[in-house]
Amino acid sequence: MQGITPLQYLVTENGQRTGVVLSWLDYQKLADPDLLVGLSSIELQLLAQGMLSLAHQAQLEELLQLNQQHQLSNNQEQELDHLLEYIDSLNVLKARALYTLERVS
Repeated sequence: MQGITPLQYLVTENGQRTGVVLSWLDYQKLADPDLLVGLSSIELQLLAQGMLSLAHQAQLEELLQLNQQHQLSNNQEQELDHLLEYIDSLNVLKARALYTLERVS
């Protein structure tokens, strides 16, 4: 992750590493579970701008239209639920990428 200073180690007399010292700012960055650690700014921007594939968009439109007409089969209903869950996950990932860009820049 950009902006993290080099690690400092706590070592025993024989040179064995026993701990790590971080700046408070670096610790806060690593301790925030919503930050996407280890990605470059470009990777974060790509995630933040990510979109549903054309195939998934077409599938969503078809299923939503069938749902509106009350013509969904059980399998199609499960498909729609899965696709909506997928979209929710994508939106959370996009939000986390934006959040990370704002926090680390």
